[in-house]
Amino acid sequence: MENRPQVSQPALLSGLDARSAAILREIVEQYVETGEPMGSRTLSQRLPLSLSPATIRNVMADLTDAGLLFSPHASAGRLPTEKGVRLFVDGLLQFGNLSEEERESIAGMLDVKGRSLEDTLAQASSMLSGLSSAAGLVMAPKSDGATIKHIEFVALGPGRALVILVSADGQVENRVIETPPGLPPSALVEAGNYLNAHLSGQTLDRLRETVSTDMTANRNELDHLTAEVVESGLATWSDADERGGTLFIRGQGRLLADVTEIERLTTIQMLFERLETQETMLRLLDLARESEGVRIFIGAESGLFGMAGMSVVVAPARTDSNRIVGAIGVIGPTRINYARIIPVVDYTARVIGRMLG
Repeated sequence: MENRPQVSQPALLSGLDARSAAILREIVEQYVETGEPMGSRTLSQRLPLSLSPATIRNVMADLTDAGLLFSPHASAGRLPTEKGVRLFVDGLLQFGNLSEEERESIAGMLDVKGRSLEDTLAQASSMLSGLSSAAGLVMAPKSDGATIKHIEFVALGPGRALVILVSADGQVENRVIETPPGLPPSALVEAGNYLNAHLSGQTLDRLRETVSTDMTANRNELDHLTAEVVESGLATWSDADERGGTLFIRGQGRLLADVTEIERLTTIQMLFERLETQETMLRLLDLARESEGVRIFIGAESGLFGMAGMSVVVAPARTDSNRIVGAIGVIGPTRINYARIIPVVDYTARVIGRMLG
């Protein structure tokens, strides 16, 4: 049985009495569910407390003055501000554990034998998107410490080949490379044989050094086209490592659902652009390393995007030895279903951590 999700939280804002807390909770929960403002009369019918609409209006006015609520129109009810959502998430949100059936379903979707590491992480991102109705993020750092077991080149057609790398722990990664014009199939076989002959249980970084030294000293032993394939095959992993890792994003289209305002559409387009940058990937890992458990960032709090109206829920993927091997998260509008998403992100991070460990 998994433990209750651990949520890394800043200090709870003080000065909110039980009556104000109940009203704020009800308004935020309505906002998360429907996106609609709530008025005093509706609140008086839904609250477990016996309060008149006039009393509720007074409390709502106080919460508005405190910057926790606002009115979208003069005659409308109230919506929470980002500060109000922050307070709700920090101290008023109620969430539980996933059921045994839900945990088995998540683990089963990710634990498919014979699937490459990239496919598994992409599946995790898609799964998070589907379960949260937002965009799923999975960040895996570079794996320069893994011992390599086997490397193979497979022709895909004129000018292209697939490089397959199998690590000692059974993880499989694939890259597509461009090949020189007129490359015979035998050159791909020769390139694979050459690299495998130099493996000897080395890490990828060490293999690069060994091959570079050997090819410099014995350049004439390899056909020049085969040598190009070898260098290209190793470079494709080197390029990925220099980017700091791999970021899988699925479900971006969900962020565009029901978006009609041009300003809002522009904001989301900017988000898409920033999600592709190296700085975003490195910052995601930094956020994971700084977290003991799930962290929730509302608006510009994460420093990732510097924009209002979006929230990020992120958790570190840790191995059994507590080593961080990635970051798992969801990004969506401020009114995402936090109670549902937090345990999903938490458990998915645990599963991915065990898989990558």
